[in-house]
Amino acid sequence: MIEFALVVPLVLVLMLAVVEVALVARGQLMVISAAREGAREAAASPDPAAAVKAARSALGDAGGSAAVTVHRPHIVGQPARVRVVVRYRVAAPLFGGVPIDLAASAAMRVEQ
Repeated sequence: MIEFALVVPLVLVLMLAVVEVALVARGQLMVISAAREGAREAAASPDPAAAVKAARSALGDAGGSAAVTVHRPHIVGQPARVRVVVRYRVAAPLFGGVPIDLAASAAMRVEQ
C-alpha cells in the first residue's frame, strides 16, 4: 500500500504532462493551419487585411490575440508570406503557467 501512495502522484504528474503536451501540439497545428489560410488569401487577394482576417478567423477564439504579419509583393508568381504568432500559457499550475509563443509561417505564389 505504501508503494501505491508513492507512485500515484508520479503517475498523475506524468498524465498531466502528457495532456499539456497534447494541448500545445493542438495549438501549434491550429497556428499552422491559420498561417496557411492567411497565405492562401494573400495569394488570391491584393488586400493584406483580408489575409489577416482569414488567419484570425481560422484560429477561432484565439484569433483576437494573434499577431499576423503579411508580406505580399504585387508581382504575379512571387511568394506571399504570412506569419502567425499566438501566445499560449501552459494551463497546468504545476508547470508554473509558463507562456509559450506558438508560431508558423506559410507562403503561396501570388495569383493576381
